[in-house]
Amino acid sequence: MFHWLRDRRRAKARNRPFPPEWEAFMHANVAHYCVLDDAERIELRAMMQVFLEEKNWEGCGGLDLTDEIRLTIAAQACILQLALPHNYYRNVESILVYPSTVVPPPRQPGFFERLDTPVGPSHPLLGQAFNQRGPVILVWDTVLHDARHPEQGHNVVYHEFAHKLDMLSGSANGTPPLFDRDLLAEWVDVCSREFLRLRHLAEKGQKTFLDVYGATNEAEFFAVATETFFDRPLSLQKHAPELYGVLSAYYRQDPAGRVNRPCAVKK
Repeated sequence: MFHWLRDRRRAKARNRPFPPEWEAFMHANVAHYCVLDDAERIELRAMMQVFLEEKNWEGCGGLDLTDEIRLTIAAQACILQLALPHNYYRNVESILVYPSTVVPPPRQPGFFERLDTPVGPSHPLLGQAFNQRGPVILVWDTVLHDARHPEQGHNVVYHEFAHKLDMLSGSANGTPPLFDRDLLAEWVDVCSREFLRLRHLAEKGQKTFLDVYGATNEAEFFAVATETFFDRPLSLQKHAPELYGVLSAYYRQDPAGRVNRPCAVKK
């Protein structure tokens, strides 16, 4: 009964008219939107209607949470799932948006916790995804800049929602749910090799085509690789064709094939 009601509500949301002013925000803010074909745009808009309705949105730090902000975030989150079988990020209940870089308060030790070293200072955050059904935290000025400038290869929404896809397997370990045994075997082989290559280059201080933050651990590698896959697909295809291949097989998309479409994301 509950699934029937949910599906009925979603069908109604998917068929709701997409306001012209929303379409204008998409063209102004989301560079990837204009390289999708007509069928992809129709599906993306339908997905966004459900995503916008089902998630709890909260403006933090004095931010006035406008339709423009919600749409810009929803579009990028849904692009990742555009061709995937999905349940609209069932592990995301809330999205918290700050106006600019967040510096979280220092962690307070537990009452029974013994510390041999002082608690380190908090570091600025541009985004964060919490495990289980925890929230996604995003910074609006970074979200907007990344969405408009994919050529720079960084996208905080792709990064944090890639973590959420990863967590669907039970933990953030760099391997999202893969139901094809052959793809899983290839994924482990390719991603392990590329992760170790990135870590080796990072340790030597050499320039890499992937952000060195991906060398932190396997989960960050998947999130960084996802950013590059969508934002700089030709670079990834050139420098790591096998990595591009497994990501394309997983996401069921070919961003490199969209490059020559009008309003291309990457020259």
